[in-house]
Amino acid sequence: MTNDVRLAGKVTRLPEERVLPSGDKMVAFRLSVPRPPGSSRPGSDWVDCAVWTSKLRRQVSRWAVGDEVEVRGALRRRVFRSAAGVVPLVEIEVREGRRAVLSRADPA
Repeated sequence: MTNDVRLAGKVTRLPEERVLPSGDKMVAFRLSVPRPPGSSRPGSDWVDCAVWTSKLRRQVSRWAVGDEVEVRGALRRRVFRSAAGVVPLVEIEVREGRRAVLSRADPA
């Protein structure tokens, strides 16, 4: 068995660094991934992504909304507490990521 996810899409939520109660740092962002042609339901899906390693956190922090990127990692399920109660979350734990060449979002 393997848990290896590879996605390509557009950044739809600006990467944001978060410090967890444990003191660990992460960068979170959202990726919109188009469904394949001929899909029973055309459109796109979004997935939350989390980056934990310091080198990759610095790299991803420079991404902008609209950038076309490719990420590779593993599907993870986390549970955290908020004012609304216990919140389950499924996300991609990114271990590799790159911005597509010439895909920088228009800064205007």
